[in-house]
Amino acid sequence: MNKKIPELILRPGRERSVLNRHPWIFSGGVARMPKCQEGDWVRVVSSEGQLLAHGHIATKSQIVCRLICWGDDPDVEERIVIQERLRTAIHWRNSCISSDTNGYRLVHAEGDFLPGLIIDRFDSVLVVQLRTAGMMRLSSFLKDELIKVPGVTSILRRGEGEQGNPEMEWLHGEEKSLVPFSEHGFQFLAEVQSGQKTGFFLDQRENRHLLQTYAKGKKVLNTFAYSGAFSVYALAGGAKTVVSVDISGKATELCKQIVELNFPKDKRHEAITEDCFQFLKDMPEDVYDLIILDPPAFTKHISTVDKASRGYKEINMKALRKIQAGGILFTFSCSQHISADLFRKIIFGAAADAGREVQVLHRLAQPEDHPVSIYHPEGEYLKGLVLRVL
Repeated sequence: MNKKIPELILRPGRERSVLNRHPWIFSGGVARMPKCQEGDWVRVVSSEGQLLAHGHIATKSQIVCRLICWGDDPDVEERIVIQERLRTAIHWRNSCISSDTNGYRLVHAEGDFLPGLIIDRFDSVLVVQLRTAGMMRLSSFLKDELIKVPGVTSILRRGEGEQGNPEMEWLHGEEKSLVPFSEHGFQFLAEVQSGQKTGFFLDQRENRHLLQTYAKGKKVLNTFAYSGAFSVYALAGGAKTVVSVDISGKATELCKQIVELNFPKDKRHEAITEDCFQFLKDMPEDVYDLIILDPPAFTKHISTVDKASRGYKEINMKALRKIQAGGILFTFSCSQHISADLFRKIIFGAAADAGREVQVLHRLAQPEDHPVSIYHPEGEYLKGLVLRVL
């Protein structure tokens, strides 16, 4: 190759995680940083000079390099590797997503061996999150690849760079705000410009589908409801009543709009704007026999795990104390730093303090369009339990 690729040199003994194909290199493992631009394509070399991998440099981050390919080939071409990974990810979605669903995750960062890149598809619109300087540098290249995807008419970039700087730009096609799409045949609206994440929580698709099977005849409470997707599935499953609660008035109005799309003039549904912690505290016992707890991430850093754990325990203890005997609780955490084991221990503590007998019916996670690399367990961020409370 004409251009010499900069080299990041590891400290002695720090090559093990790279050889195990973990995609992150932390600053403490680096002996010498290369002289290069933020986000550049670099080689990762052991202290003994062995070429181990290639990835994107991020000198301002604690994770100083995110690896994209491994091996000792010195002439790996960045764009060819990323193009192949991108096409593989798209092919997988074409094979695993049902025909009645056109809202799904097209690329899932480390889960698709493309750290820093998340792409969600809402019918003909792609929402692209570029979370690293390396992927930001490739913005035009990615756009050129994505406009080739059949059926895509618009591409929105929502940047959340390594320093957390929000950026938004329409890379291609017509600017949109609310984008209609379907999921298991139900109709939803994604707030692609201003909504949470990329405008909708696609990772709960199969868990919502499961909830539908439990909803018949139930009085359902959907807390942290956002735009009411769980509520739609509960209504479809034959719920007697559904109450959706969210602290955001804007989310509550969107929830009403989406429920109306699927169930016009249905009197079974009520949307309430209120703090969910307060609602759970104030609500009487024995009203609801199916409760959904799907809060936003209570922690985004390991230093606040203890505080987040207390938050999860508080809402679960309140729900467990007040749900009807024989009721069903769907409870979730989307915090990366709350492991599945820790989450189960939190729920154990909440159940013990609530003084209820509790059975675990299902252990839930993210769906197949949010894959987890076996080498990167941190990617398994969504975990949930379905409980029967006696």
